[in-house]
Amino acid sequence: MNNNFDLKDKVAIITGSSKGIGSAIAEAYAASGAKVVVSSRKQAAVDEVAKKINAAGGNAIGVECHVGKQEQLENLVNKTIEHFGKVDVLVNNAATNPVFDMLQNASLEAFDKIMNVNVKACMQLANLCYKSMKENGGGSIINIASVEGLKPTTGLAMYSISKAALIMLTKSQAKEWAGSNIRSNTICPGLIKTKFSEALWNNETILNQFETHIPMKRMGKSEELSGLACYLASNSASYTTGSVFMVDGGYMLA
Repeated sequence: MNNNFDLKDKVAIITGSSKGIGSAIAEAYAASGAKVVVSSRKQAAVDEVAKKINAAGGNAIGVECHVGKQEQLENLVNKTIEHFGKVDVLVNNAATNPVFDMLQNASLEAFDKIMNVNVKACMQLANLCYKSMKENGGGSIINIASVEGLKPTTGLAMYSISKAALIMLTKSQAKEWAGSNIRSNTICPGLIKTKFSEALWNNETILNQFETHIPMKRMGKSEELSGLACYLASNSASYTTGSVFMVDGGYMLA
């Protein structure tokens, strides 16, 4: 049974993995035996994470990729296959949220940017990985959404819309690709202490408002998502697809 959680010989791409949730998942995958492709917008940043993983006995490479650019998505998949021969696991973690404002003030430019990075890029990258996964007998797609895709917060409407769309993308992938043994699941983090969410937790008033509504009365840590991400990438999750998992300290219960 323990072998079902082993990621040995699996090749995993993790976007947005130079820090935060992405780097925590990359390190956990490597520790579980996976070959890891660390990806983010800056080569120096992904090289630093890959170097850390390799120094700890793992096997990782860094590939620079801005997920909003089609040619860089193609390069990411091509470099992965050139170096490791296949793709087994894709973690769509990269995201953006440049706006904290009321919906009526939303600009089309900001909306397009959020949807392109948070939804369109996830669809495109999964489609690019599809062929390799199918040829190798299956794979696992893990889309990192948010509790905001299930329960919107005032000021985060466009981000919430994008994450709700990502959840539906997951379900569509799961339904269409199950016959190729390609699974797709969503992880919805709550408030996790990362650079990405700093605008929320660095404001004491906003942080107190959030923590008041979290039954566990605290923020989460990036590594607290790693176990679930490892499970969904592993053979233990062979019958798990189209599911939405909350890692939120009970926030959605409030």
